[in-house]
Amino acid sequence: CPIFSTIIGSPTSLYGSLIMKRREFLALLTAVAGAPTVALSHSLTKTTRVDGWAGTHDRVFLGGGVWANPMEDWRVQDGWAACQTAGGGRNIHSLLYELTNADKPFTVSVEVQRPEKIAKDGGAGFRLGVIADIDDHRASCFANDGIKAGLVGDTLMLGPSKQELPAAAPGHFALMLVGKPAGDRVELTLSAADHKTGKPIGTVTHAFPADKLQGNLALASQFTGAKGRPNAPGYRFTDWRISGDAFTHHPDRAFGPILWSMYSLSDNRDADGFVMKLTALLGPMGAKDNQAVGLEVDRGKGFERIATAALDDEAWTATFRVANWDQTRDTPYRVTYVESHQGGDATRHVWPGTIRTNPTKPLRIGALTCQNAVGFPYKPVADNLTNLETDLLFFSGDQLYENHGGFGVIRKDADLAILNYLRKFYMFGWAFREPMASAPTLCLPDDHDVFHGNIWGEAGAPFNPVGKGSSSYSGYIQPAKMVNVVHRTNCSHHPDFASPRPVKQGISVYYGDMVYGGVGFAIIADRQWKSGPEKSGNKGGRIDHVKNPNADPDSFDKPGLVLLGERQEEFLEEWASDWRGHTMKVVLSQTVFAGVATHHGGYGGYLVADLDSGAWPQTPRNRAIELLRPAMPLHICGDQHLASAVQYGVEKQRDSNWAFCTPAITVGYQRWWRPDEMDMPHTNRPGHGLPNTGEYVDGLGNKAYVYAVANPGENFREGGGNRYDLAHRKNSGFGLVTIDTEAKTYKLECFKFLIDATDGKASNQFPGWPLTIHQAENKGENRIK
Repeated sequence: CPIFSTIIGSPTSLYGSLIMKRREFLALLTAVAGAPTVALSHSLTKTTRVDGWAGTHDRVFLGGGVWANPMEDWRVQDGWAACQTAGGGRNIHSLLYELTNADKPFTVSVEVQRPEKIAKDGGAGFRLGVIADIDDHRASCFANDGIKAGLVGDTLMLGPSKQELPAAAPGHFALMLVGKPAGDRVELTLSAADHKTGKPIGTVTHAFPADKLQGNLALASQFTGAKGRPNAPGYRFTDWRISGDAFTHHPDRAFGPILWSMYSLSDNRDADGFVMKLTALLGPMGAKDNQAVGLEVDRGKGFERIATAALDDEAWTATFRVANWDQTRDTPYRVTYVESHQGGDATRHVWPGTIRTNPTKPLRIGALTCQNAVGFPYKPVADNLTNLETDLLFFSGDQLYENHGGFGVIRKDADLAILNYLRKFYMFGWAFREPMASAPTLCLPDDHDVFHGNIWGEAGAPFNPVGKGSSSYSGYIQPAKMVNVVHRTNCSHHPDFASPRPVKQGISVYYGDMVYGGVGFAIIADRQWKSGPEKSGNKGGRIDHVKNPNADPDSFDKPGLVLLGERQEEFLEEWASDWRGHTMKVVLSQTVFAGVATHHGGYGGYLVADLDSGAWPQTPRNRAIELLRPAMPLHICGDQHLASAVQYGVEKQRDSNWAFCTPAITVGYQRWWRPDEMDMPHTNRPGHGLPNTGEYVDGLGNKAYVYAVANPGENFREGGGNRYDLAHRKNSGFGLVTIDTEAKTYKLECFKFLIDATDGKASNQFPGWPLTIHQAENKGENRIK
């Protein structure tokens, strides 16, 4: 969906991401701009200023035309982009301008200030030709290649060429890089001048192959430097300019200040009727920036403002709740934000989408989980969601991992930890904002979202470091303030929560329900109340990993252990008997209530059981399933990085509901379910005869009928290719659930990563899928054999 921006009192300009159909796009462009056509780009023959920092209020967010690595280490200060640390490898990528035609001349310049004292001066300047292994500017923002051109101490550096300066370099200087094509090479000349006097201080020239220059253009503070985040300032920059037709202008690539939006639509079954809730996510703004966000809709007579919301100055979200929504028609909307500037000018930004009609046809749910950055920006999956025109998107957790974007995690300083989190979370929105703009989205936080390998919430308790590592002990390691921001950015647009009462440390809760498309959804937090594994009695190594094949699984099921907690169990009991406004039900949570993984991490990494799954603790697991059985819901979940279709058993095999654990969007940590080679007994293998399927008892003694599982191969790293090829070999992908409320069926489809889900090929799906389940099978009235 495109972002539009209009400089108030000046000619209209446009930037954003074009994903609407051409007809819709032109109509929306006309509505916003007030004219039938607007130029999408401009000529770069004349000098163009890349940055807008001179007119920007002091703040963290550097602007929608750039991406900062890492965001938390940069600030706009007095018209400069100032790096807050002398740590190495900090940079700012232009999103709007890319060097694509190296056979044409060009110029790049910038004004630079060196900090007064810097222990290890790694220099500053430009990086050119920064490209990833795939042709996507978003991926290239995290690449570490390219040609370095800048001033390091008293030396001008241009790739492998260096020129010592005849005198000490000034602290405030200007850099200019000029490119002149010469056959299949480009002669680059880097010059530096004293900014105060204009006196040249040095020049260096080197010729490069033309193809080495093409790609992202970036500024760099500390080409090399200390690891971590030293408490000392780095370089700062202003007046970044380019010229020449070597550059291509991409206005559609802007990201911010409105980053994206997520919305939900639900039958409230009271005087509020259908309630639409929408959250707009903005970059971290400043105290002098406008703190209000608008919502406009077109109900057939043009756009009109219907609501204004205040920016949350921690999560940088603005949430709208509109009761008595007309759910019978598609309604175009646009989020608006007027960005004020130094000197009194302002820019109006718009992020559009569509609130869809409440479906009366079979409901199509895109089901997704776990997006490791090794596959960022997951374009094949995002494109499939758009092309399939899914009615609802469900992200079951791990919208980020701690390694997203590099530069580590920040634990103790709550405000910096929030910025560190937001920067990683923004990569999720950057990847999926297009399909989310026009489809209701439910988004659950999970362990990695709060910077945990695994999370055992203990009703909001602080982290209890009984031993080493954060994965194997209970409580939240991150500050409660940061955890609440995680909840707000993921869930503030959800239908009203069942309970506003926070848990320990004031940590918010987000469980509740939604009625949409004739289906009732229970949205559950299966980690927030869960007991920590130190209470299991398991001994040796990681206490959440059971490795002893002779261990008694019943011994881990201690009295009083918790899975969902009393509050959520009471909610589920009420929800199971409430059929107002719907005839079929679905439970949404983070993970599967069965131990459907025998090997972890590596192909030979056998585990008897993993207490991180919903298979433990067993007694509250069984109680939760028994609460659900009368409602006959399908359970949709993720987390395991291993797709499976499983029917739960409590008193006997197959007496309860089915679960669809969807594949990871991109698998990082690998798991396998290979019970046959471990000689685990089974009965009643399904008619398709696939290995590792049938009725099993998992490592914790739970009954599970495994109908299908998407095991990867052993040597998935062999075969070469780019990140998308690797994601495909690791059995990444997404799920699609189609719910037919007339036929009372759930159709489960499980798509591989690197395919076109619209072409109908059977090979697009993992073995065992598609699978159609009838509603009554979720209470044990089985048809599937």
